[in-house]
Amino acid sequence: MSIIENIRIAIFSIKTNLMRSVLTMLGIIIGVASVIAIITVGNGGKDYIVNLINEMNSNTVTLQVASNAETDEYITSEDINKIKNVDSISYVSPMVYRFCSASSSENKALCFIMAGNADLKQLMNITILKGRFFTADEYRNASNVCVIPEIGAMTMFGKMDCLGESITIKVNGQSRVLKVIGITNTDITATSGDTSNTVERFEERAAELEGDFGESMSSTNMIALVVPCTVTDQLIGRSGLYQMIYLSSNDSSQLASIGNAAKNILYARHGNFGSDTYSVVNMESYANLADKIINILTTFIAGISAISLVVGGIGVMNIMLVSVTERTREIGIRKALGAKTSAILLQFLTESVILCLIGGVVGFILGVALAAIVAAFAGIPIAIKLSTVVIAVGFSSAVGIFFGIYPARKAARMLPIEALRRE
Repeated sequence: MSIIENIRIAIFSIKTNLMRSVLTMLGIIIGVASVIAIITVGNGGKDYIVNLINEMNSNTVTLQVASNAETDEYITSEDINKIKNVDSISYVSPMVYRFCSASSSENKALCFIMAGNADLKQLMNITILKGRFFTADEYRNASNVCVIPEIGAMTMFGKMDCLGESITIKVNGQSRVLKVIGITNTDITATSGDTSNTVERFEERAAELEGDFGESMSSTNMIALVVPCTVTDQLIGRSGLYQMIYLSSNDSSQLASIGNAAKNILYARHGNFGSDTYSVVNMESYANLADKIINILTTFIAGISAISLVVGGIGVMNIMLVSVTERTREIGIRKALGAKTSAILLQFLTESVILCLIGGVVGFILGVALAAIVAAFAGIPIAIKLSTVVIAVGFSSAVGIFFGIYPARKAARMLPIEALRRE
């Protein structure tokens, strides 16, 4: 008997007992749908998170000084100049984060300052909508200038175009009046690499900064500013000493090498080889870590969901055993007429596989639909990959074959005379 004939007989048998077949397929449908939904949402979430990390300074390396380092081990301006001479390094900037109070003629706010040199614009992918970024001369001269995000402009001045306006910042009792020279649509806190607890740290500093405002800050707004780090150096009284710098290369494959080169320059200049004073972190390592973690979680949860496939497979085995019992005389007649054992085996195995494949297809469609709904609520894309389709088809076929073998063998091994005696 040809495979086409086996498929035709299998479909006829499923249609003859349609309700029983649908109930049997239900376990397969639920199992496949849950696995596909989890994998699809997991892949979409993974791609979304990894892309966010990659967009956030994908060609940037962070070089940090250990928290227990001595002051003379901090990174100096001379160190930065030496590091910038490395061939593969495109941009280098100190990175200083500071919380302070800020006020304008219109409003007051808690302020998150991100400070560096003129290279900061390229390192942090800051897009200037109006005005300009501060120059190398303004950095060297500690000019009182700043770049403000659009949302900060609205908070402080009630308008987007605030070029030339003044903002007064106050740190440790020291104040500076900064002139707004640029407006950006870049989220400064999102590019700082310090987003996980920025709001919490704002709230923690609120009580400390109340003295700068002279009143409670429980309802005060929050803004972010980009300024030359020479300005913050003067405010905090630590000129030219930094605990963190950012480096970048036009060739992302060089990130590891430029990080190590910069680290070795620091060890050589500060004479502290053998210590763990300096460490290098790049966004690629964060992306790889996020990729691994999400893959592990997705696999684990999908594995748990796949248990329902086993339950569905048991249901398939049960219904196939019932089918073998009901069609005993048919089996006996076919064997008496010369049907081979392999033909009987293949017939019932085909029926089992088709039953599971139909359940798999329906489960795949429902799984993708469920994933689309979840992704829409979560605000992430869905990622339907070829591997997901293979999993749906492969799981369904594997369940059909594994749980269909025993009933099929039982049917194939019946003796014709015994089968014909059955009522």
